[in-house]
This record gives sequence, structure tokens and C-alpha cells, in this order.
Amino acid sequence: MDEALLRSLTPSVLGVLVRRGAEFAAAEDAVQEALIEAVRLWPAEQPRDPKGWLVTVAWRKFLDATRSDAARRRREDLVDQEPEPGPAAAVDDTLQLYFLCAHPSLTPSSAVALTLRAVGGLTTRQIARAYLVPEATMAQRISRAKRTVSAVGFDQPGDVATVLRVLYLVFNEGYSGDVDLAAEAIRLTRQLAVVIDHPEVAGLLALMLLHHARRAGRTGPDGSLVPLAEQDRGRWDTGLIAEGVVILQAALARDRLGEFQAQAAIAALHADAPTAEETDWAQIVEWYDELVRLTGSPVVRLNRAVAVGEADGPRAGLAALAELDDALPRHTAAAAYLHERAGDAATAAGLYAEAALKAPSLAERDHLTRQAARINAESRERRNS
Repeated sequence: MDEALLRSLTPSVLGVLVRRGAEFAAAEDAVQEALIEAVRLWPAEQPRDPKGWLVTVAWRKFLDATRSDAARRRREDLVDQEPEPGPAAAVDDTLQLYFLCAHPSLTPSSAVALTLRAVGGLTTRQIARAYLVPEATMAQRISRAKRTVSAVGFDQPGDVATVLRVLYLVFNEGYSGDVDLAAEAIRLTRQLAVVIDHPEVAGLLALMLLHHARRAGRTGPDGSLVPLAEQDRGRWDTGLIAEGVVILQAALARDRLGEFQAQAAIAALHADAPTAEETDWAQIVEWYDELVRLTGSPVVRLNRAVAVGEADGPRAGLAALAELDDALPRHTAAAAYLHERAGDAATAAGLYAEAALKAPSLAERDHLTRQAARINAESRERRNS
């Protein structure tokens, strides 16, 4: 596949979509998806009219996205019935609102969803993605939660475990770059740590600080995603790392292990390694074992499989991955990475292109597309040499 041809055609294809009435940002997304399809399909058979092929596929992607977005807005209009806000309080009562939305009459999952929507400001689509459920299902869940709380009132605050879950999800949305909520989540968790002496509150705060410390290294100058192993560790915030480690050590010393402490321990091991090659993967696998015991989460098992691939070799990682549902988010990306590590370039390239189609963000999609293109280019160079 001719990557130079793809690059040269991109501006003109984008121009065609814009002239047809697509907004620039939406057109850009559609063209990116068409390029992903090209990376996946053209190595087998390049079309006779590459530009026409790209225009056709990109326009179809744009129309699909437009229809999906219109349907989402209609659904949100039906469920988004919050009353107009009243006068603002003189003090910062955001944390109190988190507790009130975590109402004891709601299931934990419904309480988290309601809080994210009403207080965290996340869209129904973002919440659905965090919960790994269809957007329509999440819209119904939020609507039911609103009706339940409206019927019983806000006279009983919820429990700290639910509030911690909400704060963690808000932080993750901010950290991903979709919305800028990471710093706000850290601020609220600091407040919570002052008023509640609990090792899991400390564990969550440590986890946030350790992840936030790496934020500057997560993207390149052009906004592209930089994998952990390739990040410039000199850009990490050593002050936040030191603070997170101290908080974590104090929490672990209380011998009341919870999932946030275990996740923070994994983050601390990454932060402690001077280079990616010096990462203590064996110990990270042990912490993932603890997380599996605590949560049973399939996502945790997926991350554990990747860690096993680093500690015991890619074949061991692929064996662990084979035990999981391949519909899990990022399962295909993990398989691509492990196959590449195992030396199976052809399979890895196809899986990277497939994973790009499922990516939850534009930055991740672009990264996976580049991985597929890189492997294809390397394979061509080997054949021509």
C-alpha cells in the first residue's frame, strides 16, 4: 500500500466532504475512518480509483456518524429533564452533591450514572462507554434514577464507596482528554481524604496523583498518543509521584487492601521504574492477581494478560488473553501488541487496523492506525531488501 498516496489524497478528500456540506471536524473524523479502512483493505487489493474510493467510504462514514449523533440527541432530549439551577451556594458544596446523588435507594451503578450526569457534567455517551453498555441502556438507567430520587427526595446521603467510584470515573474522563475533569476530581478527592479517614480514599487519591503525574508525557507535540513504554520520563511530575507514593504507603500499612490501593500500587511500580525495560512486571502481575480477586473485572483480567506477556513472554500473554471474551474493549489492541511482540507481524498489522475501528477516542484511533501502517511499511522493506 502506498502511504505517500494516502497522505497526498487526504486534503482533497477532506475538501470534497466539506464542499458537500460536512463540518470540518466531522469531515476530518470521517476521512480518518476511511484511511483506517484503506490501511486494512488496500494491502490485499488497491482500488483502481483511490480518491473516489476514499470519498465514497468517507462520505458513508460521515452520514453514519451524523445519523447516530442525531439519534443520540433525540434520546438525551427525552431523558434530560433536570430543572434549571437555582442560586449558587456561597461555599463549594460539590462534594456534598456527590453524596446526595449517591442515594441509598439507588443501586450503586444507577447512583454513579446519575452523579456523573447531574454533577460531573458527562454526557450519556461518555457514561455508557465507561460502563461498557449501549448508550440507550444508560439513558434508561439515568432516567429511572431521576424518577426514583424525585419520588423519595434528597434527604439521605449515599455511601463513600459509591462516591469514590464516581470520582474515579470522572477522573478517567478528564484524563482521557475528552473533558477536562481530572484536576477537579483530584481536588474533590483531596477534600474527601480530609474529612474521611479511610484507606481506600487514600488509595484513590494516590492513584489519581500517580496517573496525573504522567500526563505531560502521554501525548507528543502534535497531540498524538505516546504509549507508556515510549514516554519521556523526564516529563513526569516527580513531586506528584512522591506525594502519591507516600499516601499509598500509609494506606497499605493499614492492611485493609482495596481495589484503588491495588491499582495505585501498579501505577507506583510504573512510576518507580527508571526505564520501561526496568519495570518490575512480575510484581505488577502479582498486584493484578490481587485486583482480580477483589473485583473479578474482565477489564482487569485483560490488563493482567498484557502484564503476563511482559513478565513471561508474549505467548504466555496471548494464552491468558485467549481465556477472555474478545468483545472486551481494547481486547483486539492487546492481541495486536502481543502478536507483534511474538514476531507475527502480519497478524499484528491486521489486528491493529481492526482495533482502530473500535477505538474510543480519536487519539487512540490514530495511534492504532499508525501502528498498522508502521508494521506494513516494515514488512515491505524486508521484502524489498
